[in-house]
Amino acid sequence: MNRREVGALGERIAADYLQKEGYRVRERNFRLREGEIDIIVEKDDFLVFVEVRTRISSSFGTAEESVTPNKIERLIAIAQSYIQSHEDLPPSWRIDVVVVELTPRGQVSRIELIEDATS
Repeated sequence: MNRREVGALGERIAADYLQKEGYRVRERNFRLREGEIDIIVEKDDFLVFVEVRTRISSSFGTAEESVTPNKIERLIAIAQSYIQSHEDLPPSWRIDVVVVELTPRGQVSRIELIEDATS
């Protein structure tokens, strides 16, 4: 699998996982010139912007380590733009990270939801 395929698979796995956890998917791959939010979901009066980090190998560090302060800044800016341009949104919002680790054959070896990852 190439990098793009790994990322797309991780996003599909994360969206399925979130739905099983009671989240309602509102939108996927929301793009602005500043970047992209992988998944936007709702649950319990929260609008949640989800960054999905998928890894097959930890050769370049863990998925959690790949969410840099610069990436968090961009996610916040995109989330604020989304909130300003949409109506009928839950009163609160946060940014979560879903970590998906895969075996070399593309099977899930670990999935973890990190809530409120920007705090």
